[in-house]
Amino acid sequence: MSFMFFFLPALLIVYFLVPARRRGARNAVLLVFSLFFYIYGGVRFLILILASIVITYACGLLASPECARKIRKAAVLIAVILGLGLLAWFKYSGFLAETINKLGTNLPIPKVALPIGISFYTFKGLSYVLDVYRGDVKAHRNPFKVALYIAFFPQLVAGPIARYSEIEGAIDVKRENFEDFSAGAIRFVFGLAKKMLLANAWGMIADSLFSQNPGNLSVLTAWIGALAYTGQIYFDFSAYSDMALGLGRMFGFRTPENFNYPYIAKSITEFWRRWHISLSSWFRDYLYIPLGGSRVNRLRHIRNIAVVWLLTGLWHGAAWNFIIWGAWFGVLLLGEKFIWGRLMDKAHTSLRHIYTMLAVVISWVFFRSGTAVQAFRYIGAMFGASGALYDGQGIYNIVEYLPELIIGVVAVLPVKKFAERFLESRRGALSGALLAWGPAALGLVLLALSYLKLVTGSYSPFIYFKF
Repeated sequence: MSFMFFFLPALLIVYFLVPARRRGARNAVLLVFSLFFYIYGGVRFLILILASIVITYACGLLASPECARKIRKAAVLIAVILGLGLLAWFKYSGFLAETINKLGTNLPIPKVALPIGISFYTFKGLSYVLDVYRGDVKAHRNPFKVALYIAFFPQLVAGPIARYSEIEGAIDVKRENFEDFSAGAIRFVFGLAKKMLLANAWGMIADSLFSQNPGNLSVLTAWIGALAYTGQIYFDFSAYSDMALGLGRMFGFRTPENFNYPYIAKSITEFWRRWHISLSSWFRDYLYIPLGGSRVNRLRHIRNIAVVWLLTGLWHGAAWNFIIWGAWFGVLLLGEKFIWGRLMDKAHTSLRHIYTMLAVVISWVFFRSGTAVQAFRYIGAMFGASGALYDGQGIYNIVEYLPELIIGVVAVLPVKKFAERFLESRRGALSGALLAWGPAALGLVLLALSYLKLVTGSYSPFIYFKF
């Protein structure tokens, strides 16, 4: 609420009071507010993000083609060691110590709080240094512009993981205009509504059912909980991406989409082309391809996929259920690549979609569960381990949240694209008016409904804030 009613209005006023020709001053406003935004979430971690900025800036300069080859390689190595080292300490030290202690040792368990957004801004910094080393972007001499890239508040705590090449022009010479501002504001409002009206409602079901002993859940109730979380995580994370992209566009930044209707995918391979696109492309460009990608022999290709997906799981969380989650997708992708992929191509579209969604829903159980044991027990309940097929609890949740469930099912489909194509094909005065003014009118309605939820409901943080 503080963001909506204080932070954002104050930023807009100060930012647009600065003349457009004073590009450096406007960037400074964005940087100061971005750092304040981060401080609000945890002032003790300000030094950490500042250290990440210094490492990124210094190593970027040393990795540029103007430096000797040995210095450039050393700069990349230092950036990787320091960046991943800080990430490993804050995110994985406790998990590693607990895992080692299970072998019979008695190591002290570090009590380290996880800084918000560390996984995201660490990967942004590494991508900058690696892109400079490759010659894809030039090392920036102005440290404040690199700082703005790392700390830009819409993308700071939960992505998308934008590349420097994607926003470099916007930092240097961006020209804000009313069209971009209004389009960005509408996108932001739609994301806010997706969070307040859909993600939180689906999350109420998931939280209620996942908090129970899986042995007490009927098959129907367990599936409703898994499907509810499947909706929640999509609406929650894509909502944040919508809001981040919308806010960025309001300030003249245009970054690529992070979601492209992933739940219409007809294979796991396609799903990961549509889900969290910035992370998938990061692992592809900075890990999978450097390892050799698919242009190696079969054994090495299998190794490359396995390494990428085990690390993808670990990136999401320091727990065995996340590692299993990544391994699950790795096995499915290997299967599609080498075993059942050709058979799938011949199957009916509906069967391919059912297979994909079944695999995805099961994967989210690992993602949502507190431990791997709990995840396996919950999946057992989904397939009849408790013995009961249905009970009143599952039916109650359906009836209680029926409007949100129906709207959510529609919202995962590319309805917006269908509507735009339909209206464009009509070419009448009414269709033109709907295309021009429909999104803004709907946005006002959604803003009002979101406001009511915001002031009357309880706070529910974004899921990806913890990563």
